[in-house]
Amino acid sequence: MIVGAGLVIGAALGALTAKRQGGRRLDMLQYAAGYAIAFMLLGLFATIFIDRMAR
Repeated sequence: MIVGAGLVIGAALGALTAKRQGGRRLDMLQYAAGYAIAFMLLGLFATIFIDRMAR
């Protein structure tokens, strides 16, 4: 659940960042992909941490 939320939030944040900087469509897609991967990894680590602390 956290990983999926990270994907969506990261993609939206990346696209908005590129758009604010005056990027074109491919720039927005690249930023969205990069941010989505980064936020998904953070969500994965958070999920693993929460799971291990709950035991």
